[in-house]
Amino acid sequence: MSHTIALAGNPNTGKSTLFNLLTGLKQHTGNWPGKTVVRAEGELKTDNHIYQVIDLPGTYSLYSNSADEEVARDFIIFEKPDITLVVVDATSLDRNLNLALQVFEMTSNAILCINLIDEARRKGIHIDKEELSRQLGIPVILISAREKIGIIQLLKTIDQMIDGKIQTHPFQVQYADEVEQKIHELQPKIQAIFGDLLPSRWLSLRLLDGDKQLLEALKAYIRDPNFVHSQQQLVKGDCCHGA
Repeated sequence: MSHTIALAGNPNTGKSTLFNLLTGLKQHTGNWPGKTVVRAEGELKTDNHIYQVIDLPGTYSLYSNSADEEVARDFIIFEKPDITLVVVDATSLDRNLNLALQVFEMTSNAILCINLIDEARRKGIHIDKEELSRQLGIPVILISAREKIGIIQLLKTIDQMIDGKIQTHPFQVQYADEVEQKIHELQPKIQAIFGDLLPSRWLSLRLLDGDKQLLEALKAYIRDPNFVHSQQQLVKGDCCHGA
């Protein structure tokens, strides 16, 4: 059985270098459906599993400001990769974590890969990965894709997460009381439509922000036969449980 890994991150974090290291020659490129954005996909084999690795476009956010952002956002939300590796620059951690926090609102199956750790050390930057992992609620791995540092630990962590040996509780940004109240009011309505198929808190935030592109994507998702089938199975399960 093959699992899916998505690589997300800002431009110039070494994300594509990590993708090439993980997949080697077992990769191919094309375009995302209906987009001129390049899609890169490859295969990774570990001791325990086979993975399809998707190199998402490098973006600074996951809103709907560009085709790249829409592609990255839609893949995480609708395709639901088994693991999302968020690749950040160890020398610009504060700036890169903005995207990471957005990913944590979309999926709990995330690993933070702090890349370019060799450059950070040369600059005298120390990163306490244990404390950062504790605060963020997910695994944090220090790597250098270019120097092949930390890759074995990354692969072990990926396998452990797939095997259910690692439980994550990603940090969630708390917004102003008024926003949180609106989220609280909207979430049950979203859950009534999508159940657990989509992250209701994140959807609430984006809809409150007036994300029209996301609204169109949700309409298309609802019309998808796979969604209809999922809803039918959910209703059937509820009926059987009630009986």
